[in-house]
Amino acid sequence: MRLTISLARAFALGAAAVAALALSGCTQERQNQLGRDIQNWTGTNGVMEIYAGDKVIRRFLKVDKVSTAMGTDDKLPRAYRFGYGVLDENLNFVADPGEKKVYFEVSDYSTYVFFENPR
Repeated sequence: MRLTISLARAFALGAAAVAALALSGCTQERQNQLGRDIQNWTGTNGVMEIYAGDKVIRRFLKVDKVSTAMGTDDKLPRAYRFGYGVLDENLNFVADPGEKKVYFEVSDYSTYVFFENPR
């Protein structure tokens, strides 16, 4: 039995092996960071919901990522997250005509959920 493999397939397998070897030497936090970088690059269809008690008071659709603010001089993380998304004013999970993409900030002390839109 003769095994043949194309050059492109061999390159892909070699690249995957190198990536696996490189990741095995990384800490878990670095692996998580790489995963977030890849996800941020590819984009997501995220939803950010902000709660007051048990009630949703704001919903943002088409959020590609939520970032932690960093200090300009000290480079330390700030106590809020920010992102861009379509403000779902009527909370119907649809970006209706007239609902615009806006910048938002959420405090670490707020109750919020960020998830991929199931629709």
